[in-house]
Order: sequence, then structure tokens, then C-alpha cells
Amino acid sequence: MVALPLSLAIAIASGASPAQGLVTAIVGGFFISLLGGSRVQIGGPTGAFIVVVFGVIGDFGYDGLIIATFMAGLILLVAGYFRLGILVSYVPEAVVNGFTIGIAILIATSQLKDFMGLTFDTTPADFLATLHALWSSFDTLNIAALTIALVTMILIIFLRWIAPKLPGLIIAILIGSGLVIVTGFTVDTIASRFGELPNQIPVPSLPDITVGRILQLLPSAIVIAFLAGIESLLSAVVADRMIEGHHRPNAELTAQGFANIASALFAGMPVTGAIARTATNVRAGGKTPVAGIVHAMVILLILIIAAPLVGYLAMPALSALLILTAWNMSEPAKWRSYLSAPVAERMLLLITLVLTVAVDLSVAIGVGTSVGLALRLRSGRVPIAE
Repeated sequence: MVALPLSLAIAIASGASPAQGLVTAIVGGFFISLLGGSRVQIGGPTGAFIVVVFGVIGDFGYDGLIIATFMAGLILLVAGYFRLGILVSYVPEAVVNGFTIGIAILIATSQLKDFMGLTFDTTPADFLATLHALWSSFDTLNIAALTIALVTMILIIFLRWIAPKLPGLIIAILIGSGLVIVTGFTVDTIASRFGELPNQIPVPSLPDITVGRILQLLPSAIVIAFLAGIESLLSAVVADRMIEGHHRPNAELTAQGFANIASALFAGMPVTGAIARTATNVRAGGKTPVAGIVHAMVILLILIIAAPLVGYLAMPALSALLILTAWNMSEPAKWRSYLSAPVAERMLLLITLVLTVAVDLSVAIGVGTSVGLALRLRSGRVPIAE
């Protein structure tokens, strides 16, 4: 119930179709739970990929994304085989925090169009261009869409506060979308924008792969592999603390590799372990990989049985969900500790954040990690693999 609306919303925000988000949660989530190094990890499409996926689809089309995801899976398999899971400890925490906050800003900005029901042709990939487009089209504000978005957002927060064990996300989105039907508001829904969802997953296949396409998409594949690896390992660490267990990092990387290859074969998106869904699984009593496998099978059943009903979900309601997801990604509770950190760490976080928002995620990761490692070498604080 948590994974379903998130998978839909993340796919739409990434420039893919809602069905591709569900396929990613089904196929990728199944293999991450079946083969992963964490007993309680839940996999699927995550917010961290939105910026990268949107850029790859914009530059190379959806076929390009499938090839990049397939290549990322192969990179992760190689990383798992050579036992490179320990390398996550070499990525400075300030870099992780910086690009996470940067991605959160980009996600929230990209959702303001649907949140307010604004009308303009295409959402630019560039942050400043997006801000200009939003400002220029403010006179197209749709009060009905804004109302649905605000109602959904307030309900999500309220239900999380008074009944955290209820599937508040889906309840709030259903109520928000139901208001559109009851009131007759002129608001975009999944069906009105994307048509009816298919009620089956596609047959496994791959686009034509050439040497030229491989070289063209290799940088994107490396970024996807990096994000999948680091997010899944961070999620596994969080899960370890919750269940007082210990994950196997190299097995986790290998599982991410198989999951991304499988997702690409079924025309899905990049997949990784999802911290929020993994924590929800643990709080709901999940103790073994069976919970993650059941999660994937339930989404498959919904796709088969209730695909037409999913089409009624309102776009402003999904945008409200993603803006709240972006807020949670930025971890506001930690902002005070960031401000009290040493000057070098604060500058590293700020550099990574600014590069993520204003330039490119791959540049931000490369520059941030390089500067961070240089600072660690200078101070003699380089982690040693056990």
C-alpha cells in the first residue's frame, strides 16, 4: 500500500509511464528480496533516480534508459563479484547528504506544475529553466488542482501522526482522487494523461544494443549503478539497526545487479533498496525476504485485477505525495547537525548540493567524492576495509 502510489508517482515524475513504475516494483522488488543481502530490504523505483531517469529519457529516449539500466545491472554484478560493497564507506557522508538534499529540491520543483495545475508544454530538465517556466505560467493556476493537492498533503501528514500503522499514503490519495470524481473538478488523472494502464507485464526483451549506444550511455549507467549501490547499502544499514541484524553488502550488490537486469528486460526502470519502504516493512513485522516477495506479488495482482481503477488517481494528489517524499528525503531533523559540523564538511555538502541542482548529478558525485577523499587523505581519516 505504500509502494503502489510511490511507484506510480516516481515513474510519472521520471518521464516514464505509470505502468513502468509498477513493473519496476514487481520485477525489481521480487529479485531484491529473493537474492539480497538484507533479510528485510524492500526494492523498487526510488526518488533518487528521478533526476537521472528524466535526463536519460529526455536525451536518449526510453530505449536508452532500458539499455543504461541493463548496463548498470552488469556493473553491479561485477562490483558484487569483486566484493566492492565495502567501498561505500569511502564516500563521504557530506557528499551523500548534499546530493540527497539536491535531488529532493529537484523533485519538489518538478512537482509544482501538477501540484498547482499549471499549464506549459514541457517541464525543462534544467533547474533554473524549470523555475522560469513555473513563474511564467503562474497565471494558469488551477485552484481545483491546488485544492486536491493540499487536501491530500494534509491527510498524509495527519494520518501519519494519528495512525502511523495505517497505509496513510494510499488512503489520502484515494480520498483526494475521490474528491475529483465527486466534485467534477477539471483535474488531470493518470488515465486522462496516460490512457488506461495495461493489466499485464510485458514480454522480456531488449532494444538493439550497439557499441555506439553503449559508449553513449556508459556515463548514465555508471551513475545509475552508483546510486543503486549506495542507496541499497544505506537502506540495509538502516534495516540492520532496526532489526539488530547484519546484512551482506556484496550479496546486496549482486542482488541489485540481477534486479536491474531483470527490470530492464521487462521494460522497467532502475531499481534499488528503498529506505522508507524497508522501514515500513520492519515496522509492520517483516522478518524474512518472504515479506518483500509478497509485496511484489500483491502489486502484480493489483496490476492484473485493478489496473483500470488506478487510472482514476489524480495527478495533483500524486504530486503532493512526491513533494512530501522529497521533504522526508532531505531529513530536516538533521539540518541543525549539518550546520554545526566542521567547516570542511559543510562546504563539501554545499558544493555537492549546488552541483546537483545547478549542473549535473554525475558531476556532483564525482567532484564531491574527489574533494572529500582529498580532505580525508590530508587529515589521515581514510577508512580501512576490514
